[in-house]
Amino acid sequence: MVQLRAFTFLDSMQPQFASFVASTARGYLPVRGQAALYVEIAPGIAINRVTDIALKSTSVRPAVQVVERAFGLLEVHHESQAEVLEAGRQILQFLGHAEHDRLQPKLLTSEIITGVDDYQTMLINRNRQGMLLLGGETLYILEVHPAAYATIAANEAEKASPIKLIHLQPYGAFGRLQLGGTEAHIREAEAAITKTLADIAGKPNEGRG
Repeated sequence: MVQLRAFTFLDSMQPQFASFVASTARGYLPVRGQAALYVEIAPGIAINRVTDIALKSTSVRPAVQVVERAFGLLEVHHESQAEVLEAGRQILQFLGHAEHDRLQPKLLTSEIITGVDDYQTMLINRNRQGMLLLGGETLYILEVHPAAYATIAANEAEKASPIKLIHLQPYGAFGRLQLGGTEAHIREAEAAITKTLADIAGKPNEGRG
């Protein structure tokens, strides 16, 4: 039986989010404004069949496919929200799941660091794949389980506030997100993330990976 870990629909990819995916993904690259679907399952190898179902039944295109032993992640996108939603419906039908069979997001870390020191920004910037964090700015750190929910957190944060997307890792045991900006903007983004994750219905999540 394939476990549906995360199933999350993005109605409109924001400029930084879409650019981040386009600069890090190995598949068909998205552009801002397109809709996207992220599906995370276990075991990971089954994501190959999930990709097959989505692409043969709709005209969506995949940007991300991660196949790990434990978990698998797929992203598909399209200009039409209806097309992406249909891909999701086909995937759920194939898996024998409903959307509410996904795990609820579990927020493990939500931390704000104000006035980041220049030397700490050097460490962060050496490992980031997005925007640069500058000395004196505020840093937001998110850790969420399952990992794929870091995507909707990043996208909704960018909708809510003019933050900088520093880094995003939406696969593995836990998802991680780093944002930068003024303290006021970061607090706006944190509020949006907290509400977004709380509003995602699903099965109780013990957060054990």
